[in-house]
Amino acid sequence: MSINVCNDRSMASITSLPSGVTGSNLVLLATETASSSATVDFTSDIDSTYKEYIFKYMDIHPASVAQLTVNFRDGGSNFDATKTTTAFNQYQNEDASDTDLLYRAAWDLAQSTSDQIIAQEVGNGNDESASGYLHLYDPSNTTFVKHFIGVTNYYQNFGNTGSFGVHYAGYCNVTAAIDGVRFKMSSGNIDAGTIKMYGVL
Repeated sequence: MSINVCNDRSMASITSLPSGVTGSNLVLLATETASSSATVDFTSDIDSTYKEYIFKYMDIHPASVAQLTVNFRDGGSNFDATKTTTAFNQYQNEDASDTDLLYRAAWDLAQSTSDQIIAQEVGNGNDESASGYLHLYDPSNTTFVKHFIGVTNYYQNFGNTGSFGVHYAGYCNVTAAIDGVRFKMSSGNIDAGTIKMYGVL
């Protein structure tokens, strides 16, 4: 009688990937630390070097309760690229008395240059903040629209309080390259927080 034995090797013992399988690496390009900042801008190193850029925003703490937003620059001096987007929001408050999953029509943009909401009513209490990530795809392409997707989780301090999240996505409907990204609050400053930009190999 023969017995089949599974070779359960650990990841640490793998020295190469099979043919056709590739790995990816994140290359840290910039780190911005907010300190009573009106905006946090990334205006360099967004070019054709990478086909994908990831922005990780951590512990974004507003000076006052406000919406966290993002916008894009398409070659000019302003962050006002034309966008079409969609978003949905899930939440559970701290005592578990209220939960929901909502499509956020009010957060949608249809061929708009306005800032995209990526978190609503972020709390400004000492232990309240927002964290998440944004993927921007092929921003230097001058043929296709420039897609982006992102997720934020945050402590909402307005009405219900607790864990609120938003999933957002869209595209910059421009043929010009996207060469800048701006994060800011809808009102007031970003009191503290860190945002890192990575290129994806």
